[in-house]
Amino acid sequence: MGTEYDRRQFLKAGATVGAGLILSCGNKPAESSAEKQAPAAAIQLPPIDPVRVGFVGVGSQGSSHVRNYLNIEGVEIRAVCDLVEEKVASIQQLVRESGQPEPAGYSRGETDFKRLCERDDLDMVFTATPWEWHVPVCLEAMKTGKHAATEVPAAVTLEECWEMVETSEKTRRHCVMMENCCYGQAELMVLNMVRHGLLGELVHGEAGYLHDLRALKFGTTGEGPWRMPHSVRRNGNVYPTHGLGPLAECMNINRGDRFDFLVSMSSKSRGLNLYAEKEFGADSPQAKKTYALGDVNSSLIRTKNGVTIILIHDCDTPRPYSRINLVQGTGGIFQGYPDRIYVEGKSEPHTWEPLENYAGEYEHPLWKEELEGAKGAGHGGMDYLEDYRLVDALRTGRYPDMDVYDAAAWSAVSALSERSVAEKSRPVDFPDFTRGMWKTNSPIFICDL
Repeated sequence: MGTEYDRRQFLKAGATVGAGLILSCGNKPAESSAEKQAPAAAIQLPPIDPVRVGFVGVGSQGSSHVRNYLNIEGVEIRAVCDLVEEKVASIQQLVRESGQPEPAGYSRGETDFKRLCERDDLDMVFTATPWEWHVPVCLEAMKTGKHAATEVPAAVTLEECWEMVETSEKTRRHCVMMENCCYGQAELMVLNMVRHGLLGELVHGEAGYLHDLRALKFGTTGEGPWRMPHSVRRNGNVYPTHGLGPLAECMNINRGDRFDFLVSMSSKSRGLNLYAEKEFGADSPQAKKTYALGDVNSSLIRTKNGVTIILIHDCDTPRPYSRINLVQGTGGIFQGYPDRIYVEGKSEPHTWEPLENYAGEYEHPLWKEELEGAKGAGHGGMDYLEDYRLVDALRTGRYPDMDVYDAAAWSAVSALSERSVAEKSRPVDFPDFTRGMWKTNSPIFICDL
């Protein structure tokens, strides 16, 4: 296979890096029998109507998804699980007020989701828990016969990525990462442009998650208590999928191309210490703590077809929000924040023009068809559209827009970047989670209307 790794070789290589990194990348030996499973891409199931859903984790983001599902036709919310009993009760009341029967509640501890998954009246389990619980919940859901949907990132380690893939293949159940940014209005418009050839052949992209999260990480409620530990012990591109997902779809990753290798480099860590000194005092435990995560991580990915991607993670410095959203082809270029485009032969030479100039011709059909439903939903409507599309796939028997191979490939960037950073930015190969299917899988458009 040349420089490519199969699963066993890849995870074995991770064992040479050191005990600390092994925890990040995973090194459990592969099970050869798993490789004989039918691909998840071959899953063809009859329509499910209504779609009966159980939710695990109903904090801010989880409860937002519950509200979306209550506004989508053909959904019944049958069960809800959370460590905090009051959150379960709040969702039960919300569901009752919507006119549905009260869902069963589960709040007996960290693993009470297993009781939820054992129910025989669920078709899908949706998890919006802290990152380290995404894969355990998804695996339990699939092993008990349910489809799985998870917030981002789907997995933290490479071993978790493989467990998702192999369990989906074995159980014949979908495992979908709910990457909402793939449904952004600008992102879908650019995907439409790419599919129609407006930007020519793609050669490069740039993306990232650039978001000042210092206050959130030091918070004592919400995401802070579980998100900060990742900054303490990990150094890499630890939250890659928001920016990478839309690029991957434009570039046909896992559907004609795939990620080949990655190099990653992190700056020094200063932002969290300086913020803690300012907020809590120079002698505070927060200010004196050592944070492994570099303030800015830059990862460079090359695909099998020779396309390059620059991916940035920057959450510990003072800055406005950005995902960069740059898509560059032989015929033109789009860049976000602010949204602007240049098309050779159409734009004034060497001059950007507003993306909205092309909305009349290239607005994605999904935004045209579902605009009313998306109004007022989370993240500018993206959250509603991702929820709507998954429900629609299950109700019609259509294959989902994103599958377990996308969840694994996009999430794997975290562990691979940690390995590269720890080894002085040496190149690290991506495993082929599709086991060669990327060569024949068809590109997606998301809603061919």
